[in-house]
Amino acid sequence: MMYDDFMQLVTFNLGKEEYGIDIMKVEGIVREEEIRSIPNAPLFVEGVFNLRGEIIPVISLHKRFFIDEAKKDEADDLLRGFIIIRVNNMKLAVKIDKVSKVTNIDKKKVQQPPQMNRGIGSEYIQGVTSLDDQYIIILDIERLFALKELKQLEILNKR
Repeated sequence: MMYDDFMQLVTFNLGKEEYGIDIMKVEGIVREEEIRSIPNAPLFVEGVFNLRGEIIPVISLHKRFFIDEAKKDEADDLLRGFIIIRVNNMKLAVKIDKVSKVTNIDKKKVQQPPQMNRGIGSEYIQGVTSLDDQYIIILDIERLFALKELKQLEILNKR
């Protein structure tokens, strides 16, 4: 078994679907914090929060891709939070419904994403795979935001 044949994913739930992000793109996972809203922010920006003195924009992929939030119960409250990622040298917090686990995926089993009409478009997806009868959509975080959107986020980061 070659290490290069595998990728490690942080998996999480958004609505009813399971998603994964390459662990090399993840800076950390934190519990949901109080978010301060920002006037005139892009629709998909929930606001900002303070992480050890650093102000970080909070992104809602639910709003970005019109995904319904999962029904919430108290047990899920402990698993809800933010995945901290770095895109274009900028830290962003992606709001998630539930952290699942860190898992190894065989790269040979990752397939091209199907063309989708609703939800996250295939241009934002690195691939899809299954693990333990669970279908995982692997997000390409470098492509989740247009350059124009990243510029808007950069401005928020400097506030």
